[in-house]
Amino acid sequence: MVERKLYLKRLKQLKDQNLIKVITGIRRCGKSTLLEAFKTELLASGIAPKNIIFLNFEERENLHLTDWTTLYDEIIEKINPKLRYYIFLDEVQLINDFERLVNSLFTKTNIDLYITGSNAYLLSSELATLLTGRYIAINLHPYSFKEYVSAYKEQNNPDQLFRKYINESSFPEAVTLSQNNKNLVNDYLQSIYDTVIIKDIAQRYNLRNVHNLHRIISFLFDSVGSYISPTNIAAQLNHNSQKKISHNTIIKYLDFLTQSYILYSAPRFDIKGKELLSTNGKYYVIDLGLKNITT
Repeated sequence: MVERKLYLKRLKQLKDQNLIKVITGIRRCGKSTLLEAFKTELLASGIAPKNIIFLNFEERENLHLTDWTTLYDEIIEKINPKLRYYIFLDEVQLINDFERLVNSLFTKTNIDLYITGSNAYLLSSELATLLTGRYIAINLHPYSFKEYVSAYKEQNNPDQLFRKYINESSFPEAVTLSQNNKNLVNDYLQSIYDTVIIKDIAQRYNLRNVHNLHRIISFLFDSVGSYISPTNIAAQLNHNSQKKISHNTIIKYLDFLTQSYILYSAPRFDIKGKELLSTNGKYYVIDLGLKNITT
């Protein structure tokens, strides 16, 4: 795995600042690995293991931890109020009323708190209201090209690597797989895609028609970098189709897709009015490997 130097540097800068560090990003982009690397840095700096509490709520041994009050009590029991603690809550959105848990822990002056989540819901929920001005968000992406190059230490042809970068995948584990067993890369990317679509979108928002969601994604993947509006999406998808998708449904689905980080938007900017425009923006996929497996 490649050391995420820029992100680690940012976490070091924010260490012991009176802010909650919120690390967001699409699934499998390396949030847990980043926290583990930062934990290693803390240990190397002399912080005792007992003063670091690390909980990943996707791990089997932590699946029972769903009630925020019970979890809060368990954490507080481990803390000596006279000592400094570093608490890492990985995929914290899986905890019921996680906003209250985070807010309650933040009131403790001897806690430096770090949380991660795979959905922008983390910062569009009650948490943002409760903690206005008291958190800083770090949006983690799959490997940048510079990081990607460092993963291929034995290859020194940047042009060849760039072609691989735009044709394969920049997810950390996909890069590792591509060097060991290329046949598994597409299966791995498919698993990410399916988890995001089904778990992070369809189940979270109780979507009845996942087929329409797939249709919208396919259209957006085929139109990366083009000007797009809900109106022209509807026109294209509803043409010669018996099952129509409403304008409002498309707007909601676009929001769900950007909230899951599988896509991000680049809205137009009105130079004269000095404001972002709400129509005819562009959408980009977070990783070209996801686009390539669906087209």
